[in-house]
Order: sequence, then structure tokens, then C-alpha cells
Amino acid sequence: MRPLPPGVQAPAWLLGESAFTTLRTWDGAPLLWEAHLARLRGTCAWLGLPDPDEALPPLDRTGWGLLRVTVTAEGTFHSWRPLAPGPRPAGGVAVQLTGIQVHPQLAAHKTGSSLPYLLAGRAAAAAGAFEGWLTDGAGHLVDGSRTAPLLELDGRLVVPSGGLPGVTRAAFLAGRAAETRPVGVAELPRVSRAWVCGSGVGVVPVRRIEGEGWSVDLPAEWPAVTDRALVWPGEAARP
Repeated sequence: MRPLPPGVQAPAWLLGESAFTTLRTWDGAPLLWEAHLARLRGTCAWLGLPDPDEALPPLDRTGWGLLRVTVTAEGTFHSWRPLAPGPRPAGGVAVQLTGIQVHPQLAAHKTGSSLPYLLAGRAAAAAGAFEGWLTDGAGHLVDGSRTAPLLELDGRLVVPSGGLPGVTRAAFLAGRAAETRPVGVAELPRVSRAWVCGSGVGVVPVRRIEGEGWSVDLPAEWPAVTDRALVWPGEAARP
């Protein structure tokens, strides 16, 4: 047994008392920063943390990247890494409905208390799926381990309520009619199309949803988007 390092003896690291957001960059330029900042501010206010710094650090980087901005009681911190998820999955991706539930009070916020999302991601990987979906205690689909779900039900675009307000998903839906409402797990076999949306992947079509004892195959239709915040990051960047 070793002593706990002094640097992690703080609520941010021991209890997850932190707020963060992860945004895509292109050639060092942040994408959708204002929307990410607004969401981050809301979480900081809810947790009683300092307001996040608005000024991002200069990034002398080329190509795609992911910038994480983290706020703790000690201030605002950043980290950056290259974004290279590999070839675009032309045929779409599979998602796994996991048995993991979100925290009822934290689900609408991106905090350091991220264990349910880590476990859902692991469950999806064990099942050979690209993404793992989480539910709430009432049996509703709420969120993904690293992306935000978007569904088509009865010919309408539906955003499952109760989870993190996804910035990439909101950018994709701008100008499109969509309904935000609770989506019961029992409705998922009726989904006609689905996508997962996030800074790390853009907007990706789902080809298969797998649950316990059931599955549904879907047409994997890549959306016709050119915005750098929405495309698969392996694609050539466009204005």
C-alpha cells in the first residue's frame, strides 16, 4: 500500500468535484466553443465552481484535435490531444443498450463523476459495439457513454430527454424540426433511423441497436454535412 499523492488529495480528484467539456479543434481553432462554454458555465454555477475562463490557450497545432477544458475550485485547466479515430465506418456503427444507469442529478451535467459513462463504454466494447447507451431509473434511454443519441421515431427526429445537452447534436439539429421527450426502452425496436453525435466523431449513423434479447437493424445513412464540427474527423476539412 502506498501513500496517496498530495496532488490528488482534493475534492476535484477524490470526489469528482469538477466540470469539463471537450471540443473539437481544426488547425488549432476551436469549434463550437461558445456553445460549449455556455454549457460549462451552467454546470460550474450548479456545482458552485468558479466561472470558466473564456480565453482559450493558443494552440500551435495542425489537423484535427480534441481540447478538454476542466474547471475545479482551483481554476480552469486545459489539455489537448490529436484526434485520429481511424477510417470512417461507411456502413454505420452498432450501439449496445447497457444495464448502466445515469445519476439522477448529474445526468444533465458533464462532471468529474463520470464512472457510469466509463462502465457503459466498457460494456459496449465487450459486446463489440461502437457506443454504449445508458438509461435512467424509470427505463428511459438517456445518453451515450461518449456521444449523444438522436433517433427517428414515427417519422420524427427525437432527442431523448434527461441526459447531457449535446453540443454537436444541437449544432446538427439547427434548422431541423425535432422533439425532445422521454424515450422508453420499449420504443427502441421501433426506431427507423438513429445517429450518435459528439465532438470526437461528428454525426455518425447507427446500423444496429442491440439490447438484452433483441436487436434492430437500421439503414445507415450518413448525413450530408460539411461543417468541420459535424463531419467524421478523418475526412478532408471544409470551410
